[in-house]
Amino acid sequence: MKPGFFDKLVNRLDHLDSGSLQAYFLRLAKEKGLMETIFQALEEGLIVLDAEAQISYANRAAEQMLGFTLENALGVSIQHYLKDIHWDLVLDLDEYEWSQLVRREIEVTYPQHRFMEFYVVPLAAVDEKEEGAVVIFRDVTRERESTAESIESERLHALSLLAAGVAHEIGNPLNSINIHLQLLDREIGDLMDDKAKKELKELVDISRKEVERLDAIIRQFLKALRPSLPERKPVKLACLIDEMLEVMKHEINDRQMLVETDFPEDIPPVAVDETQVKQAFFNVIKNALQAMADGGILRINMVQSDRFVSMVIEDNGPGIDPEKLGAIYEPFHTTKPEGTGLGMMIVQRIMRDHGGEIEINTELERGTRLTLRFPRQDARINLLNAPEKEVTHE
Repeated sequence: MKPGFFDKLVNRLDHLDSGSLQAYFLRLAKEKGLMETIFQALEEGLIVLDAEAQISYANRAAEQMLGFTLENALGVSIQHYLKDIHWDLVLDLDEYEWSQLVRREIEVTYPQHRFMEFYVVPLAAVDEKEEGAVVIFRDVTRERESTAESIESERLHALSLLAAGVAHEIGNPLNSINIHLQLLDREIGDLMDDKAKKELKELVDISRKEVERLDAIIRQFLKALRPSLPERKPVKLACLIDEMLEVMKHEINDRQMLVETDFPEDIPPVAVDETQVKQAFFNVIKNALQAMADGGILRINMVQSDRFVSMVIEDNGPGIDPEKLGAIYEPFHTTKPEGTGLGMMIVQRIMRDHGGEIEINTELERGTRLTLRFPRQDARINLLNAPEKEVTHE
């Protein structure tokens, strides 16, 4: 609508005949339709409030973001959808309250979990005679995820460089120790006292085995932090879990843990990297065992859906504090004195590289259930049946 068009129309109303007046109103209707089309095409949500902070208009994007329809929301207070905001102070141009809403980010869970940035412009800030306000929303969920992934990538890169440096500094002394143990082993062979020779050789052998074990730990640590692309092949996940339980059976028995498994026979194989997935299973089971007191119960079962084969690992430990749940994937975050804080970070990396998902359900004093979902090779897409065509008879 051209500037001044409406003012000119008002000033000339007394001088217009019925035909001209109709033409002007048709033009107004056309202009209104154009503006309505523009508002509906916006990706940003737009809500217009009246003087009482009640919704008088909302475009389609706002309806989708906040989960309402304009028909049902007309006349409803914006407080119903955006709580904890003093809208009366905002509309009165309260300097402090308005400054808080110049640009603010909120989290909503209905109808979809997302983060939105919004700002409010009271119409009185533009024209003192106007009442009400305009609220404009923008979905920033993807931006937050991208920023979080970038920060995590930088953090993992720094962590990998640190780990490589530490491994190098530790590796050199280990090599030196190993060489000197070999020399010592030769010197022992020249001793005349067979008893002393046997005792010293046993001590050297133990020392060499420990050096080899430390070297293997360092290599596994580096591989876990900087995993290569998965080398996938069809595998029965139940077999991998069984192998891990066999490796950990001594710890399970020492803690007097009861392990219950349920692996249905019809669960199909999944294309995974055996080594990486066994590492993920080991970390998760280890966490579950350490979370429980002696005599706890560890339940492991498998389920399948159209898209995933899932491994569910459940303990009856104390559960995870909800305030700490969001930090479990952060490096060095641990609640155990002997923990490194890298276990779940490694699990997350492995699952992400496999295109999988992690779900954690926990309840204080009741335990934690962790679900690892692996994409199926034969994933099925459920399609709605097409309606049958009506047969017409001529």
